[in-house]
Amino acid sequence: MKQKHPIHVLVVDDEKPTRVLMERELPQSGCNVVVVPSGEEALQLLSRQDFDVVLLDLKMPGLGGIETLRRLRSSGTEAEVVVLTGHPGVESAVEAMKLGAYDYLTKPFKLSEVEAVLRRAAEKRKLREENIALRRIVGQGDAAAVILGESHAMRALLEMVQRVAVSHAPVLIAGETGTGKGLIAKALHQASPRAEQHFLVINCSAFQDQLLESELFGHERGAFTGATSTKAGLFEVADGGTVFLDEVAEMSPAMQAKLLQVLDTGDLRRVGGTRERRVDTRIFAATNRDLQQEVHAGRFREDLWFRLNVVSLSVPPLRERKEDIPILIEHFFRQFRVPGQQPKSLSPEALSLLVQYPWPGNVRELANTIERLVLLIPGTLIEPEDLPANIRPSVALPSEEGDPPLPLAEVERISIIRALKYTGGKKAPAARLLGIDVKTLTHKIQRYDIQI
Repeated sequence: MKQKHPIHVLVVDDEKPTRVLMERELPQSGCNVVVVPSGEEALQLLSRQDFDVVLLDLKMPGLGGIETLRRLRSSGTEAEVVVLTGHPGVESAVEAMKLGAYDYLTKPFKLSEVEAVLRRAAEKRKLREENIALRRIVGQGDAAAVILGESHAMRALLEMVQRVAVSHAPVLIAGETGTGKGLIAKALHQASPRAEQHFLVINCSAFQDQLLESELFGHERGAFTGATSTKAGLFEVADGGTVFLDEVAEMSPAMQAKLLQVLDTGDLRRVGGTRERRVDTRIFAATNRDLQQEVHAGRFREDLWFRLNVVSLSVPPLRERKEDIPILIEHFFRQFRVPGQQPKSLSPEALSLLVQYPWPGNVRELANTIERLVLLIPGTLIEPEDLPANIRPSVALPSEEGDPPLPLAEVERISIIRALKYTGGKKAPAARLLGIDVKTLTHKIQRYDIQI
């Protein structure tokens, strides 16, 4: 029963020969074994330490096995229970199964039988924890990562992905918002030796400190208000696989210290727990910030930056790989096509405008733009006038008295765009230039669909 990670077993039996046998033999089969002679001591130990499986004798003086099991279950302990009985088929064994025992063994028993039951019970607990944890995951990618691009920058990046994937080193993925850092992380995992294991994603900016710690490291029952049961963290669930920490720069200094410990030692401790747990989880991290500048500013630990930055990849912004834009557009047209709808296409002039636009929101902004065009433009051919206002050419203000006047709304839109360009996209100084307050300016930006 050799396991990659040991099974933590608590043996509860008043008979010393049984305790000695288990304590001596089970470690050879990949178990960490603790023995106690009574139900009272077992409950005390289980209140402060976690076990995968409890081997529980039904016939004990004092607190018997059935009452011990009943109290164990009411306490919220997550360990699987295998009961030991000297009388096969007795009612107490049936009652134990009704109370949630995983299985029972009759004395005398073969050691190989004990090992097999322990393995199955531990596997059941792990699967249960995985199912619970997977429902909390921000994202988990099962489909193959689709990364499109024929530009030199993307070819170079994908070559690096293939070289880096085969290692077990942490990877730091840098890039602006919307460039596709998550797709690169998924591609790394799928090309790695861990591809058959879990790839779990969490956005560090989406959780407050205590919740983020609980999601990553798990918690014990009663660790904080609302912790009504024990919960495994994503690092435990992804043991043997990969955890992708998106927006890692948003972590607080305290969380950075805890992450550093996992990277350095492979050990973690659940919130409210006392036991160190060994995990073998590869870490990918992504950020849209310059982490070196964050280190210099004192907002990010230098030692953590060194550990995450063993291998670094930089995802180029879309404006630096314009030759990929037509390929991406065709992909998004297919992806967002409404069933039964005629395929849409771009006029050469509209395509030229899309290629020349700087795309500050990168691939994500391009995808959103194409989806909007697919849904809102009635015809099959999309012209420049169909494009969002921030992409199509702006109309110049009339310079001569004889020029026809523009609608006031268009004059206002152009004035706002000019003010924002003059201030580098900063709303407060732009509002002062226009003689309005920031709240009014924000409302007008939304009204005219102006992209800053």
